[in-house]
Amino acid sequence: MNWTRPADLRAQTLKLWEKGELLRALIDPTVWRPRRLRLVVPESSALGEQLDAVRAWLPELQAVPHVRLVWRAFTHRLLGASTLPAECWLDTLPDAFGLIGKTREARRFEALLQTTRAIDATLFERLLPWLNKRPLTALALAIEWPRLLSVLTWLQAHPRPGIYLRQVDLPGVDSKFIESQRGVLTELLDLCLPPEAIDPSATGIGGFCRRYGFRDKPLRIRLRVLDAALALPGVGDDQDITLTQNDFAQLALPLQRVFITENEVNFLAFPALPGSVVIFGAGYGFDVLGGAAWLQRCNVFYWGDLDSHGFAILDQLRAHLPHAKALLMDAATLHAHRALWVTEPAPALRQLTRLSAPEAALCQSLITGDIALSTDPLPTRWPLGQAIRLEQERLAFGWVQSALAAL
Repeated sequence: MNWTRPADLRAQTLKLWEKGELLRALIDPTVWRPRRLRLVVPESSALGEQLDAVRAWLPELQAVPHVRLVWRAFTHRLLGASTLPAECWLDTLPDAFGLIGKTREARRFEALLQTTRAIDATLFERLLPWLNKRPLTALALAIEWPRLLSVLTWLQAHPRPGIYLRQVDLPGVDSKFIESQRGVLTELLDLCLPPEAIDPSATGIGGFCRRYGFRDKPLRIRLRVLDAALALPGVGDDQDITLTQNDFAQLALPLQRVFITENEVNFLAFPALPGSVVIFGAGYGFDVLGGAAWLQRCNVFYWGDLDSHGFAILDQLRAHLPHAKALLMDAATLHAHRALWVTEPAPALRQLTRLSAPEAALCQSLITGDIALSTDPLPTRWPLGQAIRLEQERLAFGWVQSALAAL
């Protein structure tokens, strides 16, 4: 028996809720029209063959609140004059909410709409596209909504404020709240603010501050001066210094060479070299170096792991510093340290367009493991399918010193 049950009527109405159609009708009541729900009733034959089942089913359907049944009269050959439901209707929005137990949520959404209109009618009009597109998201944010409106109206009054989020002084709003709501605030602010108040080049959660003109936490660069003649006063013998991105861009030292290494111990143990500094790298993040024009005048060397990710990082560095050279990332170094190879569990398989032909070939050989060791007494191959990694901190220190002396 596939006759419509009370649960079927609720399921049909719940689909309207999940699509946001019922809440959208609260935004603009003129879009509401009475909804006819799908109704499957017993066929005439069932009245004779399954009369007891029909008699049990019908009161269940009649007891469903918030729906209107339209009845059809007919004459049955055995039962005589009879009636059965022919149509089922949701006449009003309150009926729809009541049927699925969403009356409280509907009132909360209405309060959200009224609050927005009361604060600023123009703001409400600008938010309408978002409210219509994401009514369920708005409802989920009902508790936070007044604070979100506070941020919107404050930024309308103070476009591109040039301060840190921590300095926004609004009742009940702190920097942690703004940071936690950056995703939805981005969608709302893009609707509320004029184009000149938005930097479209700053995207994503990480670009929120720059997009709307807040001060961002400064990026920092850690370096060591390797030339005692260039030592910065008051720093100490290690010359281990951390600078903001802006200070790094303005660094004025007569440097010829800049080394970048990903391993902290290698950074700390890097040998002294005239006219040189070493930078503690940041994996795949080299945007921090982009503003330092003086780097273009230096020889830049990148020392990473001898694996596919090391070459991928080198490839990304060259997007900012095309003249960067690889250091200790060559076949000779790899072969000399064969006993220290390990398997790279998840190789970087994307195309690396900024590698030289020898670098690209070596990277591919690392990924496949297909490297013949002609220097071995009995030439062997790494098992096919196992990618190779030689971590930079495993290199013999004498090998490192010799490579630097040869520059």
